Amino acid sequence: MLNRASEATDMLKEHIENDDVIRIISHNDADGISSAAVLANALAEEDVQFHTTIIPRLKGDIVNQLRHEKYDLFIFSDMGSPFIKEFNTYKHDVIVADHHQVNDTEAESNVVHLNPHLFGIDGSKDLCGAGSSYLTIRGLDKKHLAYFALIGAFGDMQGQNGFTGVNKLIVDDAIESGTLEIHEGLKIVSKSSEPIFKSLAYTFSPPLPKISGDFEGAREFLERMNLSYGIKFTDLEDEEKDLLKEALMSINPDIFGDCYTVPKEVPLLRDLEEYSYILDACGKNKKQGLGLSIALGERDQALDTALKLQSQYRDQIVKGLEWIKKQGAEQLNSIQYLYSEDKVLKSVMGTIASIGLSVELLDDSKPVIGLSRLHKDIKISGRTTRNMVAKGVNLGKALQDSSNNFGGTGGGHDIAAGAMVAYEFKDKFLHLVDEMVEYQLTND
Repeated sequence: MLNRASEATDMLKEHIENDDVIRIISHNDADGISSAAVLANALAEEDVQFHTTIIPRLKGDIVNQLRHEKYDLFIFSDMGSPFIKEFNTYKHDVIVADHHQVNDTEAESNVVHLNPHLFGIDGSKDLCGAGSSYLTIRGLDKKHLAYFALIGAFGDMQGQNGFTGVNKLIVDDAIESGTLEIHEGLKIVSKSSEPIFKSLAYTFSPPLPKISGDFEGAREFLERMNLSYGIKFTDLEDEEKDLLKEALMSINPDIFGDCYTVPKEVPLLRDLEEYSYILDACGKNKKQGLGLSIALGERDQALDTALKLQSQYRDQIVKGLEWIKKQGAEQLNSIQYLYSEDKVLKSVMGTIASIGLSVELLDDSKPVIGLSRLHKDIKISGRTTRNMVAKGVNLGKALQDSSNNFGGTGGGHDIAAGAMVAYEFKDKFLHLVDEMVEYQLTND
């Protein structure tokens, strides 16, 4: 894979030397924004002009529209692998730095396709989109930008139990460059900016069942220990912090572990996992440009705005988890599903599906499919657990094949995937996914 990354770097170098303006297309989640950031920061350091667009999904019409733009190099980051056939017919050079599941199309000489799945590496846990993008610029002496790849990995739920695979190489690069430090600590969010009951309720990874996403549950937990829930974690006495640490570790031992920090950053962005949550909140609120501007160095007002968005986004997640607690999921044989037309719930459907499984609000022995109606279409987010993947579930394949059957699009990873189909096919689509997952489980 590193040889393929060198090919991408060589192609990029050629265009840098030609003083070309470089076109970057990336995804609007934390991984996609980090992908664009690692590329844009590298190009800015080389005094190269670039034009970046961040989108919710790459569709055929966008791919065809882009081919008419007057750029000599296109970089698709955290997306693009399903469209190699189309990129082969571009009159320009193309680098695809992705980590989603791939098809069988071979890249022509104008395309460098960098994706861990091509090399037997799992793109759902060993390398993210920002990681593939980092490998594209690593050969330009850019190890000090490696930490952006780790922000992307956290955004893609890859670093929670320590980094593996190519991610480990990226951690080593970041440490070697002097930008990254690792220390043990309590992995709760907003320790110095929120009252402690909110810090606990907003901590979704690692999950704290009956506390994550539950203000009342978090307050009761703190009251049982005679701890004031209204003060910030940083204002607790040392012995109170120890007491809290022990109690939280008895719920989930993973809550105490390695914290990855960039000491030169402002306090709010120092912890890479927290950084990823801020970028994710920007993307989910359709303010991906704000997220990218922060990753390119804007602070002050930009960061204040992003923190307000994050607060709003977290409250939307809490609302969504309360809805799951009341409603539960609709059950089919091998899957369960959530459906809503509520504006707030639709914006966090994939997130609450994922957290709902991890905090035990949903049955983790069945993949969950979250459905949101968008006018005449349905947006689909599928989530499952590592345990179900080990038993044979591959949601990327199930959602891709099922959506194609109804003239839609879909794909992603074995553990998390997305799709889009016309609303009229909602029930037929769900039953086909159910049959496919059942087939995967019985034929593994």
